[in-house]
Amino acid sequence: MELENEEIHRYLRVYNYYKELILSGQMKPDTKLPSIRKGAMQLQMSRTTMETAYMLLAAEGYIISRPQSGYYVTDIAGKQKRQERPEAQRKQNKKKIIYDFAASNVDKESFRFDLWRRYMKSALRQDERLLSYGEPQGESEFREVLAQYLQENRSVICTPEQVVIGAGVQSLLHILCPLIAERKKTAFYNPDFTQGRAVFEDYGFAYSPDVREEGVGVYYLSPSQMTKWGGVMNVRERLKLIKDASERNILIIEDDYNSEFRYFQKPTPSLQGLAGGRGVVYLGTFSKMLLPSIRMSFMVLPPELLDAYENRKDRYNQTASKAEQIALTQFIRDGHLASQIRKSRKIHMAKAEQLAEIAEKILSPLAEAEIGVSGFQVYVHLHTEKSADEIAKSAEKKGIAVIPIPKKGKTMIMLNCANLGIEHYENAMKLLRQCLE
Repeated sequence: MELENEEIHRYLRVYNYYKELILSGQMKPDTKLPSIRKGAMQLQMSRTTMETAYMLLAAEGYIISRPQSGYYVTDIAGKQKRQERPEAQRKQNKKKIIYDFAASNVDKESFRFDLWRRYMKSALRQDERLLSYGEPQGESEFREVLAQYLQENRSVICTPEQVVIGAGVQSLLHILCPLIAERKKTAFYNPDFTQGRAVFEDYGFAYSPDVREEGVGVYYLSPSQMTKWGGVMNVRERLKLIKDASERNILIIEDDYNSEFRYFQKPTPSLQGLAGGRGVVYLGTFSKMLLPSIRMSFMVLPPELLDAYENRKDRYNQTASKAEQIALTQFIRDGHLASQIRKSRKIHMAKAEQLAEIAEKILSPLAEAEIGVSGFQVYVHLHTEKSADEIAKSAEKKGIAVIPIPKKGKTMIMLNCANLGIEHYENAMKLLRQCLE
């Protein structure tokens, strides 16, 4: 501790102590410092030492003396931060996005807020249930309806005892990692999922960019969206992966966060279902199905991890809202989740068709547009000497955010249609054409 460092003078110890509190933000601007007498008593220093330290702090602008009142913290920390980041601030001001085709938000028209409010109000009226903490594994009736939903809609083989609820996938990975600690090395099919990688690294797992590397014990992938710009793993590839993982004793983590919106027709069966429910940890979330603000995710553990989980589950508190779990239980039972997904698919499909049609009309002959597999995205094939990254940067300068797709021999960008209203498509495409010309 700085105050106990006998290698420097006492007044400098006090000076450094308060300087650190001010610069770290622990002492806010206009916070009053203890009087010299009181500070000397608190820090076990002499009054002369305190006065010298205060004078030095005042001389360097960290505090200011107010007559008949005492010493107060200045805004020096805020000024230093503003000076340290002028370039970042200029960039932020410059990159004001008007038409955001890069965000993956939910269209507000696709969700019935009035209906959800009704279920939340009903849940909040259950006074007795809300007086207690939530079950560590998740509310039992919620896990029951969820297990049934997953069996019927994603071919997931599970019982309610295998389902674990949490607020977001990261919170579930914090539960999973200690259960599989002996596997030591993880390969991510999609290296863009940095948040998931960070959790594994925190638990001492090595990261491998190559799924074939020796010593890999865990495969982490999203077969319904292999990269941030799409790509669905077909059944043949899934069966091959399962066979390979089984032969090499590798655990598969299937993050199926976007599966409900990846298919126009019948969805491809989950890896978990194709593997017979063994050797695969299945992850999913309601953020895409309902709202990003409903932080509700779930994990289906394979039978071989259940004993280890049972021995540890009481160490964890439930991170997901108990009221939201109660509301979602009845919401699913009444068939609203299925109708919500149908409605959302219909709205986004209509928006994607509209965006593709407008893009084709305005960008032709400089580009061609097609709807992606999910119905959320439109792919634009550009006939230009510029790279996709160059086009994206030019578009950003005009206030348009797009996603460049690195594809050998082709220049492509992706447009997410969910975040923006149809009335903005035409103006956005006219600006985009200027980037191509």
